[in-house]
Amino acid sequence: MKYYSPLLLLFVLTSGLVSAQQKQISLEDIWNGGFRTERMQSLHSMANGQEYSVLSFDRQSGTSSIDIYDYKTLSKEKSLLNSGRLSEIAYFTDYTFSKDESKVLLATEVESIFRRSTLGKYFVFDTATKKVIAISDEKIQEPTFSPDGTKVAYGLNNNLFVKDLNTGETTKFTSDGVDNKIINGITDWVYEEEFAFVRAFEWNAASNKIAFIRFDESDVPEFSMDVYGTELYPQQNVFKYPKAGEANSKVSLHVFNLETDNTSEVKLNKAYSDFYIPRIKWTNETDVLSAQYTNRHQNELDLWMIDASDMSSKLVLTDTDAAYVDITDNLTFLEDNSFVWTSEKDGNNHIYHYKKDGKLISQITKGDWEVTNYYGFDKKSKRIFYQSVENGSINRDVYSIGLNGKKKIHLSNKEGTNAASFSADFTYFINTYSNASTPPLYTLNDSKTGKVIKAIKDNKTLSDKLSHYDISPKEFSTIKVNGNDLNMWMIKPSNFDASKTYPLLMFQYSGPGSQSVSNSWLGANDLWYEMLAGKGYIIACVDGRGTGYKGAAFKKSTQKELGKYELEDQIQSAKQLGDLSYIDKERIGIWGWSFGGFMSSNAIFKGNDVFKMAIAVAPVTSWRFYDSIYTERYMTTPQENASGYDENSPINHVDKLKGDFLLVHGTGDDNVHVQNSMQMIEALIQANKQFEWMLYPDNDHGIYGGNTRLHLYTKMTNFLDKTLGDKL
Repeated sequence: MKYYSPLLLLFVLTSGLVSAQQKQISLEDIWNGGFRTERMQSLHSMANGQEYSVLSFDRQSGTSSIDIYDYKTLSKEKSLLNSGRLSEIAYFTDYTFSKDESKVLLATEVESIFRRSTLGKYFVFDTATKKVIAISDEKIQEPTFSPDGTKVAYGLNNNLFVKDLNTGETTKFTSDGVDNKIINGITDWVYEEEFAFVRAFEWNAASNKIAFIRFDESDVPEFSMDVYGTELYPQQNVFKYPKAGEANSKVSLHVFNLETDNTSEVKLNKAYSDFYIPRIKWTNETDVLSAQYTNRHQNELDLWMIDASDMSSKLVLTDTDAAYVDITDNLTFLEDNSFVWTSEKDGNNHIYHYKKDGKLISQITKGDWEVTNYYGFDKKSKRIFYQSVENGSINRDVYSIGLNGKKKIHLSNKEGTNAASFSADFTYFINTYSNASTPPLYTLNDSKTGKVIKAIKDNKTLSDKLSHYDISPKEFSTIKVNGNDLNMWMIKPSNFDASKTYPLLMFQYSGPGSQSVSNSWLGANDLWYEMLAGKGYIIACVDGRGTGYKGAAFKKSTQKELGKYELEDQIQSAKQLGDLSYIDKERIGIWGWSFGGFMSSNAIFKGNDVFKMAIAVAPVTSWRFYDSIYTERYMTTPQENASGYDENSPINHVDKLKGDFLLVHGTGDDNVHVQNSMQMIEALIQANKQFEWMLYPDNDHGIYGGNTRLHLYTKMTNFLDKTLGDKL
């Protein structure tokens, strides 16, 4: 076991942590919002590059405002609008400017559909006339300004509409939308969840054409969930959900011409039998649309250029991989219509520059490290801004580099997690910094040098508050497991005594490309771990094979065997940690949520000689139950890889249970269906295995709302105390 240069990361103003005066964190402290960090909400850089706007909410009056600040002085220049002065809107929860910033789209009465999709009432505020226009009397989806700011396109009842803001006229330009059958311009469930977007339509630069994806869900099997609510009879939520190996939506790409009122379907000169269209984007050329197509296995990604004037198409770039190719959101078209693209083709995620015909100009970033975020291209300085793990895979830093790959500048200056939000003209950036001992610090920085100009927010109030609590430092290290140096953190009791022995709780997620070991500010779970450490537990987390930011080979080593190598790493890590003199190897537990719940279930079954207890929250129990896009990306289909699915799914190993097992699920989970837990419960019963379980009625994958999280973490804490903490 090898430690980084001792990273015993101590909190600011906490030199007296081990004193008897320190408070113990309680579950109520964690879940009542008392440790919430201050953040900058809905930050938008104004087009002039010298100002930014933020959304402010006055809890006392219940009104919202958009406030404009000067980058250089950080002083508030004005309130662009305040809902208290508008008769049409009591408050709004989000806003979007038109390109010329003459109009603002205001969202109110927003309700969630699934993870990213919402319905809401939307209004347009004219900054010159101060007038407010309702886009529709009904709740709509994804309203989007045309580039010239004269129109808004949106989705309603599976069809697409355009409202002309000058005339007030609304045009419905698709008419075949039917619930659970045809969707126009809004993604289906699986695209929303796994390709992470909802708006499947895009305006061209001239504001006279809209490209959109049409989803034909007719052959996709339906999934139904009972919604119990408070009425005498429950209702049912029925939606299309393609499980691994089942039929997906048939997708097609179309272009609507507002001038001719005609819609044309894009036909490519390549035969795709089963495919996805995960991204569309117009280039700077008015009639040229780009579209990313990928095969069902997702190991070949094609970039097409489509000429909307004659609907001709050209394949300009293909990325392939033996495992899978990640979709990129970093496609950027420059003024000459050359483009920037990110790819893992050299073994790490890096930035590339291509001519508009797809010919490679240069690889801009290189090295045995990953680009983790692409911020954009400044046409004036011809520099690209990005975030990477050049300073270690648990850290994030901000850099700039010339388009030719030269004169790289390190713009962030503190070790930990740095993220940037640039002004529109790339003169400034607001850097958000944190590490495991420092809550988010917002500073204004010069984008040429990275020099800090001014501090904006420092969360000192939270630091001061935490200084009165019993907080133990997170210790970062690496552990050599199965031939790999794996990143790890550990939290010990503040009064740790190496001559004593302690129970160990391991946390992991382990999903492909994920990261749980990062040098960043504490989340709610970390505060729970601090509470547990105060009771006498040691908590540890190890990122095993399959996790991210250590290269494509490490991430993709679990291909076709999800849960096999990840589990081997967790079991071996537990064994090695159990060999430490201060850890009681007879009292080792593991817990996780979602993919982590899948892992912790497997761990208590297959690692029954190592783990005494496990908690699984919202677990996948068989990959046959999960959706097509995610599962097949890593496993291909069940028809092709039956053994990979079944050998690594916990539902098939319940007979191995020896220790204590707590299974938790929300009955309204549209993502990992409660079916997963219900079928494993039945398998455990038939195997005559005793265990505990808890269902949260109508709760989705997040299991929250009201006292729900407090109840859940109380239950998990009590279970831990009963199964691991009996000697504390």
